[in-house]
Amino acid sequence: MVKILIVFYSTYGHIYKLAQSIAEGAKSAGVEVELRQVPETLPADVLAKMHAPPKPDVPIATPNDLVEADGVLFGFPTRFGMMAAQFKAFIDSTGGLWKEGKLIGKPAGTFVSTATQNGGQETTHLTAITQLVHHGMVYVPIGYSSSLLFENSEVHGGSPYGASTLAGGDGSRQPSERELAVAKHQGEYFAKFVTSLSKGRQ
Repeated sequence: MVKILIVFYSTYGHIYKLAQSIAEGAKSAGVEVELRQVPETLPADVLAKMHAPPKPDVPIATPNDLVEADGVLFGFPTRFGMMAAQFKAFIDSTGGLWKEGKLIGKPAGTFVSTATQNGGQETTHLTAITQLVHHGMVYVPIGYSSSLLFENSEVHGGSPYGASTLAGGDGSRQPSERELAVAKHQGEYFAKFVTSLSKGRQ
């Protein structure tokens, strides 16, 4: 069975909620799904001052998890228009995989969160693509494959790059039903793409 790996970092839970919806969508396409979170790099006292909630009960990701999956979706919040340092630290730990070309040709996608509507909704995806390119991974955006992306009746995340949410300046805004629906669509879309690719390579 095709296995999709969802690797994420979530400070306040927004990315984790998107990851859960993505997993739901992927499972609906008949694939195996595993969730992994990257290690936290901030000390506990700093996280306490940030009022960050406890981490979800999800196993910690290792570089080898990426090798074992047929496709990988990466999720992270933005920091000044780029992926959070915690996630970058994990990517930096995959140098051994890069050296051996272990991820070449493996499908990958991204999903993100930002504080505001113009706070990196697209640049956070874009600046992550360079990491995928160096590994030779196949970037899989969702394009406008969901009609939800054409809806302008409310402010919402989501773009042709992938699912996203707006967390608000203080992190109080939670993913909307529309944003979660886009995330679920991304999971299903990605799973079907990886399944088709896997069949073609057999």
